[in-house]
Amino acid sequence: MAIQYKTVSYGSEVKEIGVVSDTHIPARGKSIPGEFYERLKNVQLILHAGDLVEEKVLDELKALAPVEAVAGNMDPPPLHSRLGRLKLVRVGEIGIGMLHGDMGGRRINYDLFRELFQPETPQVVVFGHLHEPVREERNGTLYFNPGSLIDPRRTASPSCGLLHVNGRQVSGEIIYLK
Repeated sequence: MAIQYKTVSYGSEVKEIGVVSDTHIPARGKSIPGEFYERLKNVQLILHAGDLVEEKVLDELKALAPVEAVAGNMDPPPLHSRLGRLKLVRVGEIGIGMLHGDMGGRRINYDLFRELFQPETPQVVVFGHLHEPVREERNGTLYFNPGSLIDPRRTASPSCGLLHVNGRQVSGEIIYLK
């Protein structure tokens, strides 16, 4: 499958990456919860896996750290044009593939998600769409969905994620908010 993706790079000084998706502001919430900012106050980068709905979400997140985002199926055409649907984020020695995840419907299509970034093989694939957290490793790739800060499904709490980077090693943590 040949879909173009943009590549952006950050240095090895980035060790903590906040991950969010499916904020759906203002349709399902007025703003990003304050607890998110407190829990992720030390991140050096934030990844948003789509369904922002309004561009102001990017501005809110940029108050904390630089932001990379992709458009989701609920985002308006101007956000699709600005953000694109796929992005490869290089952080030091690792590659992080970003997509919204709606290409697989309401299921996780691991093979498709990884194939979209060929010839690259990202160590992490960050996605959203499901509104439920996922942290699963398959064939050397970490598939990571932070859930939703605003509209959680199949869990009682809103959630976000944190990626910890150490050289070529990366691990993911789901953070549940109150």
